[in-house]
Amino acid sequence: MDVKPLLRAFGTRLRAARERAGLTLSELAERAEVSRRYVTETEAGRANPSLAKLASLADALGVGLAELVDLPLRSYRGERIALVGLRGAGKSTVGRLLADRLEVPFVELDQRVEEVAGMSLAEVFELHGAEHFHRLEAETLEEVLAEGDRVVLAVGGSIVDAPRTFDRLRRTCRTVWLRATPEEHFQRVFDSGDRRPMRDRPRAMEELRELLAGREPLYARCEVTVETSGRGADAVADEVLAAV
Repeated sequence: MDVKPLLRAFGTRLRAARERAGLTLSELAERAEVSRRYVTETEAGRANPSLAKLASLADALGVGLAELVDLPLRSYRGERIALVGLRGAGKSTVGRLLADRLEVPFVELDQRVEEVAGMSLAEVFELHGAEHFHRLEAETLEEVLAEGDRVVLAVGGSIVDAPRTFDRLRRTCRTVWLRATPEEHFQRVFDSGDRRPMRDRPRAMEELRELLAGREPLYARCEVTVETSGRGADAVADEVLAAV
C-alpha cells in the first residue's frame, strides 16, 4: 500500500485538530513532548508517527485517538486515474488529455506489457496464451503502481477477465469506464486504420456486441461511468475530471 496519501490526509486532520484546540505548533509539541519540527513534518504528511506518538498527540489535543486516525482507507488511492473499456472507447486520446491537464505521466498498460514481453500483444497471445498475458499484465500493473501515486493509466479491455488484477486496479486507482455503443467502438477502431478485428470475421460486429454485453456488468464495477458516444474527447475529459 502506498502510504503517502494516507500520511498527507492524517497531517491535514492533525492540523485541523490543533487549530480547533487553539494551539500553536510549539504549544502542541511541548504538550506532546515531541519537537516542533516533528509536528511540522507530521502535519505536512512527511512523517510516519508511531502508535505511541499518535497517542501523545491525541492526548495533547484532548481528543480520542480514533478521532485522528479514523480514516477511510479505501479512498486513499493517490491521484491515479485508470481508464477502462473496450478498444475504441477513447482511452488513449482521453488519457493523454487528462495527463496533460493534470501534469502527470500517461501510461498505456498494454504497451508496457509489450515492452516487458519483447513482442506484440498478438504474439503474446498466439505464443503463450491469455493466462500468460494476464500474468504479465498483473506484474506490469504493480510496476506502474510502484512508480508513484500520480498517473493516468489506460488499461486493456480484457483486464476485467482477470478478477484479481481488476480488483487490485480498483483498490489502487480511481477507475473510470469509458462507455460507448458497439457501433461507435467498431467505427473508431476502423477509423484508426486497425482492420484486425474485421479481418476474415464476417460476424465481427455481432461478436463485438456479444463481447460488450458480457463485459458490461464487470465494467460497471468501476467507480465512475462516462458515456463517450457522439462526444468529443475534450468533453469526455472534462466529465472525468469533474467526477474524480
